[in-house]
Amino acid sequence: MNKITKIIFAVVACLAVGYFSSTVTRNAILDWYPTLEKPSFNPPNWIFAPVWSVLYIMMGVAAGLVWDRIAYESEIIQKALLFFIIQLGLNALWSYIFFGLHNPMLAGLEIILLWLLIYETYIQFAKINKVAAYLLIPYLAWVSFAAVLNASIWWLNR
Repeated sequence: MNKITKIIFAVVACLAVGYFSSTVTRNAILDWYPTLEKPSFNPPNWIFAPVWSVLYIMMGVAAGLVWDRIAYESEIIQKALLFFIIQLGLNALWSYIFFGLHNPMLAGLEIILLWLLIYETYIQFAKINKVAAYLLIPYLAWVSFAAVLNASIWWLNR
């Protein structure tokens, strides 16, 4: 596969994970989430879909750029992509825990692990392709904000 094909494949995979994660979120946004007390800095619901879409696209481009280097440094690339896949799975798991299980406390613990895996993915990507690493910075920032929001929601509703 050429670089563009790898990037497209990775972007589609990330968007698919986001889509399937959103299926568990949709019902909870309508019935459970509105019943929660939220902090004053809670963004409006409509902002999440476009932000996550952009982040998933950036994540996919980053993964595609790293994947494209596999012929040169296969062992380090495999390690970096493994971290990427694990954090992507944890990303999906967070939605299930928070919105599916209605468990902000457990989701708060899981998001800390997610943040750590994103950071490690960033570190691994930086060794391979600086642009790919930089593409993960907005994702890391958004998950940092989401962690604070998650903790606040848990605190206000405990």
